[in-house]
Amino acid sequence: MFINQGCRLNDIGGIEIGDDVMLGPNVSLLTSGHPVDPARRRTEITSAPIRIGKNVWIGASALIMQGVTIGDDAAVAAGAVVTHDVAARTVVGGVSATVIKSLD
Repeated sequence: MFINQGCRLNDIGGIEIGDDVMLGPNVSLLTSGHPVDPARRRTEITSAPIRIGKNVWIGASALIMQGVTIGDDAAVAAGAVVTHDVAARTVVGGVSATVIKSLD
């Protein structure tokens, strides 16, 4: 595993990282947040694990949000905000991240 400089790992919900993963500089893995409901926002915390498969590459300044699973051999473009699961051997990018291409 390779973790570049300035990465942030918020592990309240748990983080699982497979072999040979590369995290670019300033990547954030955020397993917690707050409810959207204004009445609960300041008093509650939500959390869910992040799971990253084997041989995944996450580009600079990408954000991986709570509850996301990234499949083996996937790639996340720099600056992407990943709010949904990423299939194995898939490249995603953008805000919110969408599929750019399949690696098959």
